[in-house]
Amino acid sequence: MRSTFHGIEVSKRGLFAQQSALNTTGHNISNANTEGYTRQRANMQATPGIPYPGLNNSTEPGLLGTGVSVVGLQRLREDFLDVQLRTENKHYGYWEARRDVLQKVEGIMNEPSDTGLQKVMDELWKSWQDLSQNPESLSARAVVRQRAIAVTETFAALNTSLTELQTDLDNVVASKVIDINSMAQQLANLNRQIGDVVPHGYQPNDLYDQRDLLLDKLAKLADVKVTNLNSGMIQVTIDGKELVNGRNAVVMAVEKDATTGFNNITLGGEPFVPASGGLLGTFEARGIPGVDQNGQPIVSGPVPDIISKLNTLVENMAKEVNDLHVKGMNLTDIENRKANPTAALEALPFFVQKDATKPLSASNMQVNPKILGSLNAIAAAQAEDPATSTGVSFHGDGRNALAIAGLKFKTLSLTSGASGAIESTTLDDFYRYSIAQLGVDSQEALRMEKNSELLVGQVDTNRQSVSGVSIDEEMSEMVKYQHAYSASARVMTSMDEILDKVINGMGRVGL
Repeated sequence: MRSTFHGIEVSKRGLFAQQSALNTTGHNISNANTEGYTRQRANMQATPGIPYPGLNNSTEPGLLGTGVSVVGLQRLREDFLDVQLRTENKHYGYWEARRDVLQKVEGIMNEPSDTGLQKVMDELWKSWQDLSQNPESLSARAVVRQRAIAVTETFAALNTSLTELQTDLDNVVASKVIDINSMAQQLANLNRQIGDVVPHGYQPNDLYDQRDLLLDKLAKLADVKVTNLNSGMIQVTIDGKELVNGRNAVVMAVEKDATTGFNNITLGGEPFVPASGGLLGTFEARGIPGVDQNGQPIVSGPVPDIISKLNTLVENMAKEVNDLHVKGMNLTDIENRKANPTAALEALPFFVQKDATKPLSASNMQVNPKILGSLNAIAAAQAEDPATSTGVSFHGDGRNALAIAGLKFKTLSLTSGASGAIESTTLDDFYRYSIAQLGVDSQEALRMEKNSELLVGQVDTNRQSVSGVSIDEEMSEMVKYQHAYSASARVMTSMDEILDKVINGMGRVGL
C-alpha cells in the first residue's frame, strides 16, 4: 500500500537534490577565476524504489520510485593530463632558467659591439702595430700603455660581472630550495587535512585542488612523481627521491661547500643533485662541482665555463706578450748598450699579477708597474747578440713591437673551458669562438623554451577543456536546475492541495 504522503517525500528529495546542484553551480561560477580550481558536478542518482525485496514484500508489479539524491560532488579532472602537464612543465622550467642565465651572460659580454672585449683587444694589437712604425714616439708608447690598461680593466670588469652573476645564481638555488621545502610542508599539511576527513565520507574537493596546484608549481622545479595512498593522501618524489610521504615532509636544505664556496643541496640530510626542472637549470648555470682530469676540484656550467675561457685567454695572452717583451729592448736598454754592448737587459714582463700570491687570471692581471711609471720601459726593439752584432745603435727598431702585434694571428694550443679540450687557434679566434658558442647555446635555450612553453600550453588547454569553468555552460546548467527545482516545488504544492482535500474535505457529507 502506497503512503498517502509519498509524493511529499519524492518532491522534497527533488528540491534538496536540485538545490545542491544549484549550490555546486554557484560554487563553480564563484571560482571561475581561481587559480587551480577544478569545476565540480553534483552527481544525481535515483533513490531505491519500494518495496525492498523481502519475505513479506508487496506483490504489486514493478517498484515505486522514491525520488532522487546527490550521491557525490565529482571533480571533473583527468589524471593523465595532470601527469602530462607536470612532465612538460619540468622541461619548460629547465629551459626557462637556462635561457635566462645565458641571455644575462650575453648582456655582460656585450658582443659584438664597439665597447666589448673584442674591440679593446683589436685596439691593443693595432697600437703595437703603430708603435712598430714609430718606436721612439712617446705618444705611440702612451697609446700602447693605455690600450693595455683598457684590456686588463675590461677583463677585470667582465670577471666581476660574471662572478656576481654566479653568486646571484647560488642565492637563487638557495631560494628555490626554500620554495621546495615550503611546498613540501604545505603538501604534508594538506595530506593531513584530507586524511582526517576522507575516512568519514567527506569529499574535500577544494583541498584536492590546492594540493594539485602545489604539485603543478613543484613540477616546474623538478621531476615530480605522485603515488596515491590510503584516505586520499599521496606520496611525492622529486627526481626519484622521497619528498612527501602522507603526513610527513622530508627537509631539503643547502650547505656551503668548503672548497667552492657555493651551496650544495641535501634532502633528508643526504646529498641531492637535481636532475631536471628549473632547479637543475639554475644549479647547472651556476656551476656543478666536480673534478678535472688531474683530480682537481672544478665547477662546470655555462657561467664558470665562460669565466674559465676568459682566464685561459688572459694566461695565454700574458704569456705570449711577456715572452717577447722580456727578450726585447726598451729605450733604457738601448742607452745602456750604447755605453756597454754587453749590458744586461731589464727583461721586464709586460703583464704581471696584481697579487703575486695568486695565479694570473682575468681579475688578477695588470700592466707592469714599471711600465706604468715610465713609457721608456716598453720594449719595442729586438735585442742583438753582442757577440755577433757589429753595431750597438737600435734607435728606430720596432721589430719587437711588430712581433707582439703579430700575436693576434699566431696559432696556439688553448684549453677550451672546463672540459679540458685542446683547441689549435689564435687568441682572437678563441675569443670569437667562445662568444659564438655562447650565442648558439643561448639560441638553443630560447628555441627549446618556446617549444616547451607551447607543449605546456597545449596540455593546459586540454586540461582546461575538462576541468576549467565555462561561465556559459554553468549558466545553462543553472537554468536547468532552476527549472527542475521549480517543478519539484510545483509537485510539492500539488501534493499539498491533494492532502488538504483529503484531510479537510473528506468525511464531511451531510454537514
